[in-house]
This record gives sequence, structure tokens and C-alpha cells, in this order.
Amino acid sequence: MPELPEVEALARFLDERTTGRAVAGVAVGAVSALKTFSPAPSDLVGRPVVGVARHGKWLDLATDGPHLLAHLSRAGWVRWYDAVPSTPVRPGRSPIALRVSFDDGSGFDLTEAGTRKRLAVHLVEDPDDVPLVADLGVDPLSDAFTADHLAGLAAARSQQVKGLLRDQRAIAGIGNAYSDEILHAARMSPFALTSKLSREDVDLLHRVTREVLTEALAAAAGRPAAELKDAKRRGMQVHGRTGEACPVCGDTVREVSFADRSLQYCATCQTGGKPLADRRLSRLLR
Repeated sequence: MPELPEVEALARFLDERTTGRAVAGVAVGAVSALKTFSPAPSDLVGRPVVGVARHGKWLDLATDGPHLLAHLSRAGWVRWYDAVPSTPVRPGRSPIALRVSFDDGSGFDLTEAGTRKRLAVHLVEDPDDVPLVADLGVDPLSDAFTADHLAGLAAARSQQVKGLLRDQRAIAGIGNAYSDEILHAARMSPFALTSKLSREDVDLLHRVTREVLTEALAAAAGRPAAELKDAKRRGMQVHGRTGEACPVCGDTVREVSFADRSLQYCATCQTGGKPLADRRLSRLLR
């Protein structure tokens, strides 16, 4: 799933290439991806793009009228064209969910692989018209994300720290991959309870969160959209590296599997050498 660094890089990539261009056409390839009916996709045609921004893990292509907001979910991506193919988009016949073309002949597709279609596109007058955007928590790269703010979030709830990092209503933009990376860098168990974190723990978690995301964004910045996925994979220390050696201590990276996802961690670095039970409802070691 694209997370804050990749979505921010995509937003910057699109902003550089589309701002000032007028939308020449919008073709819907997957009706299920379109979550709104008014404004209609045709209402974007002829509108100049005034900028592309990010809200958490949402892309926001803003025209001088409607905004096109897209959440790429697990398997969505952006495919850029300097020259849009002449072949028309055929609904249901390809991974293309939406194609947007511009007056200079360029454009992009929003694509989604696999059979579980979760990519979401909203056309709205204001980003806050999408409840999931309006309810987003603090952006972890913003000035509002202070150690005090994080301490308040941790104290206000008793949950596993990985869950707090992934909660979009608390902290916007971090998902499964970067929460693994942050907790590994902080040498913290993913199942540590937020209510039991000391102030020193919170300060460390705040600092490491900013560092991991800033470094990932720097690695992604300026790359073509087609290269961002591979750049993300190469930068991971533990996420997606089950069975490999931890680059810090050399221990084997372990995994905890759930029904629809998994997490990776290093027992030596994060849990005092104790493996975590690999069952959602098991008694978890901390």
C-alpha cells in the first residue's frame, strides 16, 4: 500500500507536471472506484489544475472547480504518460480505474491490480466533503506533530503502539510498512501498550517517526512514479523481509500474521529476544 512518503512523492510528481494544464478528458474504467456522482467526471473537463496535494494517504488533484481525490488503497498506483495512449479505456477490461488527460497530450491512469478492488475516487467541491479526509489526524511531518501531541494521543488511549501509528484518525499517512520500520528504528515492540509508554519512550518514538518518514521521502523525491515502489522496497529494514537478517543486529526478521495482513520485527532489537506469539488472540509477549 502506498503510504505517506510515496503518496507525497506522487503528489509532487503530478503537481510539477499538471499545474496550469487544463483537463482535456476523464475516462472511467472501473465504475466501482467512483464513489461520488456529483460533480460528474465530465465536470473536470476544461478546468485548469491549480495544484496537487496530499492528505494523509489521499491524493488531491485540485482544479479551479472540483477536486479529484483518490485513495490508492492496497494495490492502486499512478501510471504517468507524456503522451496518453490513443486506445480508449475499456471498462472492466483492464486494471485502469480512471484516466485523466490534459491539453498538452499528457495524462495519467489510476490503476489497481488484483481482484479485491478498493481504490476510491471522489469528485468533490472541498476535500473535507469526504468524511475520511475530514476525520484525518495530525500529519506526522507537520509542525503540529510535536512530542507533546504524541504524548497526548498515547495517554488518551490504551492500545498497541503499532495500532496508534496506523490509526488515520490519530496520525495520518502511516500504514503497515512504515509503522514496522518506525518501531524497529525505535527498538520498540509493536505490541507495547501506549498507556505504559514513558515520556522518554514517547520522545524517542516522535523523533524516530519524523526521521524514518523524512528519510523515506528524501529517497522517493524526484523519482518517476514508476520507480517509487521498488525504491520503497529497497529502503525497508524489516518490513517484507521475513527470514532475512536484521541489518542492525543480524538476528532473523520474524513475522506475526493476521487475517488480512502481517507485521515484521526483530526480536533482538525490539522485544528483548522474545518472539511474539503468531496468533491475533494469543497471549502476546512484550
